Amino acid sequence: MTHRTLEPGKLVIASHNAGKVREIRILLEPYGIDPISAGDLDLPEPEETGSTFAENALLKAHASTQGSGLPALADDSGLCVAALGGAPGVYTADWAERQPYEGEAGRDWYMAMGKVEGKLSEHGPDVDRSAYFICTLALAWPDGHAEVFEGRVQGTLIWPPRGTLGFGYDPVFRPNGYDQSFAELDPSNKHAMSHRADAFKKLVAAIF
Repeated sequence: MTHRTLEPGKLVIASHNAGKVREIRILLEPYGIDPISAGDLDLPEPEETGSTFAENALLKAHASTQGSGLPALADDSGLCVAALGGAPGVYTADWAERQPYEGEAGRDWYMAMGKVEGKLSEHGPDVDRSAYFICTLALAWPDGHAEVFEGRVQGTLIWPPRGTLGFGYDPVFRPNGYDQSFAELDPSNKHAMSHRADAFKKLVAAIF
C-alpha cells in the first residue's frame, strides 16, 4: 500500500481531551508538525456512532478536516478487558459518563475504574485480570483521503488505583514487564511504550 506523505505545518488534533492532545503533541514535535486541537478551533465533537475504534477515529478525523480545511489526526482508544469479553472497548469513555442524578455532567474516571473492578469481582478472586489498551489513529486530508494505524499494549488490571501522572484508566493498568501503573510511570517511559506510541511508530514509518 502506498502511503501519502504528511508535510510539515499545521495539523488538527481531533480531540477535546487535554491529556490526549498533550501526548500527541509530544509525539509529533520532532517532525515539524504544529498541532492545534479541535477544542482550540471550537470545532464540534461529532457523535461517535461507529461500532469499531477505526470507524470512530475516521468519523472524528473527517469532521475536523472538513471543519478546518487542514489535515486532521484523530485517535480512538480504549481499554479491553479479557474477562469482560473485551468491554468496555469502544464504550471506554461512556463508562465514565455521569448520569444526571449523579451531580455535574461530565466524566468521572474513578467511577469508571470502579465499574470495571466491580464487574471483575463478580467473576470471583481468580478472575483473569489481563487487559490491553488499543489506540487507532486516523489521519484525514481535506480531499477525503484517510489512513488508519493501530497500536496496542498488553497489561494487567490492578486495584486500588495507583498514581497521578496519567489520565483515564491509567491508574489501574499495569503494563506487562513493569511494577508500576501507567499513572505511576514517568511520562517519558509511558510515551515510549504505550498503545499510542505503538500506533505512532506505524504512522511515522508510513507518512514521514
